[in-house]
Amino acid sequence: MKLKELATKPQLSKIVLDDEDIINEYKEPLEFYVYDKQPLAEFVKFSVTSQEDQNYGEMIDFCSDMILDEAGEKIMTDGELLPNSILVKCVNEVVKQLGK
Repeated sequence: MKLKELATKPQLSKIVLDDEDIINEYKEPLEFYVYDKQPLAEFVKFSVTSQEDQNYGEMIDFCSDMILDEAGEKIMTDGELLPNSILVKCVNEVVKQLGK
């Protein structure tokens, strides 16, 4: 197989938050999107950030930029923030996606 055959453009991947806490509070699942691939430089930055002690704030900031809507646009822009409980769940899901 030629390596070129493995090179594809990143695609949006839907993530659904549907645990009991989400359903109880919002009455329906919440969804967001992340790209299924990240540039290697971003992945390395994430890897280093996630392994450094006391760097959780930077890791959350890094992952927050990956929380996207169905059009691939950042959800948190212009000072808009998600509730902390949802942001933590989103960051956990982004980390799982990056680990694949």
